[in-house]
Amino acid sequence: LCCGGGCIGLAVAHYYPEVAVDLVDIDPGALALARENAASLGLAERVNIIESDLFAALDGRRYDLILSNPPYVDSEDLAALPGEFRHEPELALGSGVDGLDLTRRLLAAAASHLVDTGLLVVEVGNSWPALERAYPRVPFTWLEFEHGGHGVFALTAKELQDYGAG
Repeated sequence: LCCGGGCIGLAVAHYYPEVAVDLVDIDPGALALARENAASLGLAERVNIIESDLFAALDGRRYDLILSNPPYVDSEDLAALPGEFRHEPELALGSGVDGLDLTRRLLAAAASHLVDTGLLVVEVGNSWPALERAYPRVPFTWLEFEHGGHGVFALTAKELQDYGAG
């Protein structure tokens, strides 16, 4: 979800050829880039590209794994971003005062789109402290990477259901 140019989903499709991948975004421009990237990587026949506001157009589909890189920049950080970020659509970066508007919607709906043993993985970047304050009972598992990023959590379908993350 919120696939942008499709980098994460296309990497999954490349390294796991037996897996079906849906690339989902609300922005037609992002989906055009995802389509172009899929074609240039020889993966166009292996991925479904879907225009949707989160789960709205997914017709009750359920997934083993949902990976999402939603917009998560809070309004203060968005206003302070360097000029080169002005080339990005604001829709792709900002997500309300605390950076969690889209993540809240995602958490509210994800459990019903995961199989019982499913896993949700979401990047929230610097908004992670606000997320923990907003959901103090939810047992977020924060993932660590050898290179790059922080602020990526995982939750199982059961955790989403048990802790009412939505």
